[in-house]
Amino acid sequence: MIVEPGALLAEINSPDDLKKLSPDQLVQVSQELRQFIIDTVSIYGGHFGASLGVVELTVALHYVFNTPHDQLVWDVGHQAYGHKILTGRRDQFPTNRRYKGMSGFPKRSESEYDAFGVGHSSTSIGAALGMAVASDYKKEFDRQHIAVIGDGAMTAGMAFEALNHAGVEKSNLLVILNDNCMSIDPNVGALKEYLTDITTSRTYNKVRDELWNVLGKLSKFGPNPQQIARKVESAMKATLLKQSNLFEALNFRYFGPVDGHDVQHLATILQDLKSIPGPKLLHCVTVKGKGYALAEKDQTLWHAPGLFDKVTGEIHTKTYEKPQPPKYQDVFGHTIVELAEQNSAIMGVTPAMPSGCSLNIMMKAMPDRAFDVGIAEQHAVTFSAGLATQGLVPFCNIYSSFMQRAYDQVLHDVALQKLHVVFCLDRAGFAGADGPTHHGCYDLAYMRCIPNMVVSAPMNEEELRNLMYTATLPENAGPFSIRYPRGEGVMPEWRKPLKKITVGTGRVVREGEGVAVLSIGHIGNYAVKATQQLVAEGLNPGHYDMRFCKPLDEEMLHNIARRYKAIVTVEDGCLPGGFGAAVLEFLADHGYSLPVKRLGIPDRIVEHGTQDELYKECGFDAAGIAAALREMSGKVAAAAPLATVLL
Repeated sequence: MIVEPGALLAEINSPDDLKKLSPDQLVQVSQELRQFIIDTVSIYGGHFGASLGVVELTVALHYVFNTPHDQLVWDVGHQAYGHKILTGRRDQFPTNRRYKGMSGFPKRSESEYDAFGVGHSSTSIGAALGMAVASDYKKEFDRQHIAVIGDGAMTAGMAFEALNHAGVEKSNLLVILNDNCMSIDPNVGALKEYLTDITTSRTYNKVRDELWNVLGKLSKFGPNPQQIARKVESAMKATLLKQSNLFEALNFRYFGPVDGHDVQHLATILQDLKSIPGPKLLHCVTVKGKGYALAEKDQTLWHAPGLFDKVTGEIHTKTYEKPQPPKYQDVFGHTIVELAEQNSAIMGVTPAMPSGCSLNIMMKAMPDRAFDVGIAEQHAVTFSAGLATQGLVPFCNIYSSFMQRAYDQVLHDVALQKLHVVFCLDRAGFAGADGPTHHGCYDLAYMRCIPNMVVSAPMNEEELRNLMYTATLPENAGPFSIRYPRGEGVMPEWRKPLKKITVGTGRVVREGEGVAVLSIGHIGNYAVKATQQLVAEGLNPGHYDMRFCKPLDEEMLHNIARRYKAIVTVEDGCLPGGFGAAVLEFLADHGYSLPVKRLGIPDRIVEHGTQDELYKECGFDAAGIAAALREMSGKVAAAAPLATVLL
């Protein structure tokens, strides 16, 4: 279905075309841009509320600044749909997040207007500061550098590290704080309260407006009234807000708060800020989901709602005659509550993803035992470590890709001290349409090299529950990681009684001969389909669900190595250093020389697409596993006569 842009938007193929419009036309083009996003996302899917909230800001930025010469850096990334549409990608927008289509996030290789690739949060200020310092070094003093940070990204430590550095560099940097009180879920923490105090102080805003009205009348007499006004404003902020301004304490010129949906006023302010040197911060108050009533009302639901009817607001969901398997994240959410009801030591921790990982179920049932710490993965891990020192058993639930940010804390604060922290790594393996910034490719490799760490992955919902239960037991009182993918499992009837799994033991899915496939995690269900296909062809492969990447089931591996003539390993993770590499190391250490073919994520960046599309691309969907088993079976059969002669 073709989505037709409005009359003005249809003529905009670059920011140069936008600049041809009069200031009075900016309101209309903003309306058309918002409607184009609504129309397209309702049909093709994608993130929704975040980009609607910055439509006017996006238009004003490209209207005022000379992008891409002026460098515009977006934080988090799913705010940038309007930016992409205005920078020559309007006609490609329906391919957004689809296999071989446009990325859902800014991407340097996609457009010169994407100054910095992004998917994780809180990188914009640091990146833009680096660009600004580079421009100073190269004497490119005409360049502007703008970081747009919002959707909760200001809750992360990286943002404050960059602010602290920027305040002493004096480089030409403009930070725009898109303050909508939201990430995916509502923002948490003291900073949220601080920003709310600023935006709701009627006295401060009234006096500030009066001050700048007077400034406008005095400015014709020279710069001194402006300098005096700045000093007066700083004192006014400290007095009326009963606290010093956080940003000005870091040597930033603070402007705002301003209405982030008044496009003409924004354009005027941005034009004025261009002439002010040094680090500056513009505080814009916006509404996530602006312009679509349902998205404004329920901002978490409409962060990325899937396909929907734009008129009625009905979100399209599939209906099934039979019960369907749950999402792994929901199995986690319900199981942690079940475990916590039995064990008062269990706590839940997540960095700003309570609905994304389903910890919100525990937060509702046990609000004093579940914590959203903001977009702060490092803090989430060390906070969990602190809980563990006091005899508690925290389940620290972080997306696999985001856990990479807390790697030092996992090693130093948890593993070295052998603290009882259970890491639940959601979105492990291919994350689908979110693409390479969100793929959880590396956790098997980066966790298994850490001393004291147990590394596990369930093949189904029952195993997830049992691993969670096992991880709480006193004999396993150390670091314990459990990884599972985005999406649904395979068991409609998943609420089975909890059972202990002996750490470091796998299970036999089917005995066979000739070739064995060793799988870890959910991808083992694809191996089941592959072996069924080969059995139908007259072959008899074995299949083993290893469950643990560390410690490996050595007894099982010895039996496999003695019984079979070839092995295929399968993992939804990176091949270098992963599960297959662990099997190779075991075989080499024990003197086995049988051939091994490893299937998994190759040593390259894999772009976005559905999980099945990406499994197929990388050769470990059911068909790819079957092909590998046939290949290894053929090699075994071809080698058999030669082996007989040699004997």
